[in-house]
Amino acid sequence: MFDKAKDLYRLQKQARQIKKELRDTHIEAEEDGVIVTVNGEQEVLSVKISDDAMTNKSSLEKKLEKAFNKAVKKSQQIGAEMMRGIMGDMNIPGMG
Repeated sequence: MFDKAKDLYRLQKQARQIKKELRDTHIEAEEDGVIVTVNGEQEVLSVKISDDAMTNKSSLEKKLEKAFNKAVKKSQQIGAEMMRGIMGDMNIPGMG
């Protein structure tokens, strides 16, 4: 029982470290002159729009949607990769 508590504490410590790394990881996605930067926790850090990207409102909205979606997807992939190591250390019945 004590070993399981130690393992849980170690996993919690690793998860906190990964959360910090994700917060410090910046992910950039670009779509036709629209650049969105998010961190690994999927918080928007910046949005840059080139003059060429502002041709019309509808087009700009679509570019923003695509750029945000790309950034969030990349962020999710990076987070999943980082957590994969921790999840591999866990022995959860019925999982894997």
